[in-house]
Amino acid sequence: MVPRDWKKANVIPIFKKGVRSQPGNYRPVSLTSVVGKLFEDLLRDHIQNYVVENGIMSSNRHGFMKDRSCQTNLIAFYDEVSKKLDSGDAVDIIYLAKAFDTVPHKRQLSKLRSIGLSEVICTWIENWLQDRLQRVVVNGTFSTWNKVLSGVPQGSVLGPLLFNLFINDLGEGIMSNVSVFADDTKLCRPVNSIQDVTSLQQDLDQLAIWAAKWQMRFNVDKCKVMHLGCKNMQAPYTLNGTALGKSIMEKDLGVLVDNKLGCSKQCQAAAARANKVLSCIKRGIDSREEGVILPLYRELVRPYLEYAVQFWSPVLKRDIIELERVQRRATKLVKGMESLSYEERLAKLGLFTLEKRRLRGDMITMYKYIKGKCIMKQYVYEDSHSSRS
Repeated sequence: MVPRDWKKANVIPIFKKGVRSQPGNYRPVSLTSVVGKLFEDLLRDHIQNYVVENGIMSSNRHGFMKDRSCQTNLIAFYDEVSKKLDSGDAVDIIYLAKAFDTVPHKRQLSKLRSIGLSEVICTWIENWLQDRLQRVVVNGTFSTWNKVLSGVPQGSVLGPLLFNLFINDLGEGIMSNVSVFADDTKLCRPVNSIQDVTSLQQDLDQLAIWAAKWQMRFNVDKCKVMHLGCKNMQAPYTLNGTALGKSIMEKDLGVLVDNKLGCSKQCQAAAARANKVLSCIKRGIDSREEGVILPLYRELVRPYLEYAVQFWSPVLKRDIIELERVQRRATKLVKGMESLSYEERLAKLGLFTLEKRRLRGDMITMYKYIKGKCIMKQYVYEDSHSSRS
């Protein structure tokens, strides 16, 4: 039996974006028992080893997987899109969003049993999911305890793996290219004829059937279609009878992607967010000592400039300059550096240009591929005159 304290969670709503008064714009993160998490960690490792040894997990899954990340998801998916565009095809991408907290417990358990997990483990997880209680905590105020009837707790150790296993068969019977990260799914296929459009719509219908069977729901309001290619027919698509909205730019796993597969908008957004944080540091921190400014820059500013950057690494000079300008500003904040050139400041502070850091990141990613720690087949060299990466 699972101790009752392990089944209780304080839910902290974390604001994502949009209107703050809308509950759907918050991510509920569950704070659970620390001791319970330690046991979950052991159980997760056991299940994960079983899944890997038996080749159970689909290859298009990137979320919560060893040696995979948002970056591997983005590179692998958009490499396929880029290849199709380079060959002269028009391409449609469908962005789908699901609700993480709607996984039915009974169906979750049936999925676990279907992959051959021992009955002891399945029974423990069943007990862990049953009779769960949660309350919301906002500004130190607690709501009343309420029963949790569905979903895997966000913030738990086991939750992400269980969710991955639940949606593992999501792409079965789908002819389009499918890529999944957590509860976000992307489809793409060439659309050079009405038959291609029909095939993509049939794949959407197949996903709707899957969702109905497993009592999941797609957030249709967040599902979008992006049309790429100069000869694209701009065909309409529906999901569960509801027309999908069209988009010329989407934020995919935190990275802005437009219908030209350009990176300038992402560069501008990354620089803007980094500059905003840097301005807060400049206004809010009195000290200009290297031991204060440099760690703050490394931990709070630079990550915005390098998140998944091997996917969207800038190629235009103006974009390269825009990103580098942030680090130029940051190094000038350090006491005694104001009159030095940028190169001199970098040398004294032990920093490299962001361009060199991106090159180093490219080499590390290539090394992982060569050593077999990465499934990204797109790093195999192909002779091409395309400017897309």
